[in-house]
Amino acid sequence: MFNVKKLVTGPLQVNTYILGDVDSKEAMVIDPGGNAGGVIQVLEQQGWKLKLIVLTHGHGDHIGAVSELKQRTGVSMMIHNEDAAMLADSKRNFTSMMGTGVEMTPDGLLEDGDEILLGEKSVVVIHTPGHTQGGICLKADQFLFTGDTLFMLSIGRTDLEGGNHRQLIRSIQERLMILDDNIVVYPGHGPESTIGEERKRNPYL
Repeated sequence: MFNVKKLVTGPLQVNTYILGDVDSKEAMVIDPGGNAGGVIQVLEQQGWKLKLIVLTHGHGDHIGAVSELKQRTGVSMMIHNEDAAMLADSKRNFTSMMGTGVEMTPDGLLEDGDEILLGEKSVVVIHTPGHTQGGICLKADQFLFTGDTLFMLSIGRTDLEGGNHRQLIRSIQERLMILDDNIVVYPGHGPESTIGEERKRNPYL
């Protein structure tokens, strides 16, 4: 069984998720936009051991605490291969505009269909390009972490580098809307939703 904890982090109010496997006590952090200390506090409170940091895409508001978390825990960070170059360039990941100038290299690259193990449970990588070319969602049983691909009654912006509106809509329709109605959507910003609610009510779909 998976358990999810959420922290809202960084100046752009990114949802940072800590996903833990209740049985093995292994956990991963998704999109640590800031507040590394808060993330570590949640891990300690839950008795979870951090195994990995995963980024849904390479934009600066989602990566602010990566370096500190890696330094304090020794874990690796992974991202889809098509967004890796963005991480290495502070102009392309927008941290130069944010005043932090963060540049980093991932420890591993993800592809569509990859499975990340927490204990004996798998988290599946779903490639959903459109917000960026390397944007991904992560499915963990009944939970779906959508980054900036899909929000409650909205979708990710497509006016930045790598953005493509038609491609984003196609990604959502063909990769996410085929999932069960009761799948809980945990987006990169804003409140949770479900696949069923988005299928019925999202005006962009």
